[in-house]
Amino acid sequence: MRREPNSVAIIDGDASTRVAMSRLLRGVGFEPRSFSSAESFLADPAHTTFACLVLDLQLPGMSGLELQQQLLEEGSRTPLIFVTAQDDSAARELATQNGAAYFRKIDPGAAIIDALRRASNTSH
Repeated sequence: MRREPNSVAIIDGDASTRVAMSRLLRGVGFEPRSFSSAESFLADPAHTTFACLVLDLQLPGMSGLELQQQLLEEGSRTPLIFVTAQDDSAARELATQNGAAYFRKIDPGAAIIDALRRASNTSH
């Protein structure tokens, strides 16, 4: 499937986080789609078409790091941006050594948007 340049998957177990992140991304020209778990994301036939994934470390079921590993094993080159309440140095190191950006939920939205723009190669 062809990757859609403005499409971003938001994968987070918290509904309010998904809504807030969707509003933020929509406000700067992205087309977000939300998923409450890694499993629901993987079950979507269009999961390979997103320009970027914004996800949490702690998800119900499969964790964000487990999803990252599965996608890497499948040969996915979709950029990942972790946005998490957890600031775990070991998780940060693992996520970033595998190519993902890593932010805490308290980090400025502008920094996350900048990383998203770079990851998705857009000029929003």
